[in-house]
Amino acid sequence: MQFRSLLAGAAALALFAVPAFAADFLGGQVKSTDIGGKMVLTDANGMSLYTFDKDTKGDGKSVCNDDCAAKWPPLFADDNAAPEGDFTVVTRDDGTKMWAYKGWPLYYWYEDAAAGDVKGDGVGGVWHLAVE
Repeated sequence: MQFRSLLAGAAALALFAVPAFAADFLGGQVKSTDIGGKMVLTDANGMSLYTFDKDTKGDGKSVCNDDCAAKWPPLFADDNAAPEGDFTVVTRDDGTKMWAYKGWPLYYWYEDAAAGDVKGDGVGGVWHLAVE
């Protein structure tokens, strides 16, 4: 009887462990983190990622450059980065590469100082947390 209880407990634990692994993307560079009840995309350090309404979904173009990019730094990708699942690589105007999720380029907000900060959500009515 104890063996069945132990086996049932191990099976239940395995079921709950799967979502934690499924929440890592791009080799752990991006994670899905519960922030205020939303599954927000963050970097490996828990810093929130954002999307910009003025970008056109899926066209491979980021329109946040120069002064905009100083406040909204891109989530850079290596030159040899390849698309993975819902993540694609966007080439910016300056030739650098950045990650996009479901066609939307991903950015940080310069005023977010600690893991879990979401100060950029809603800025100007055009910046939003990237949610899974």
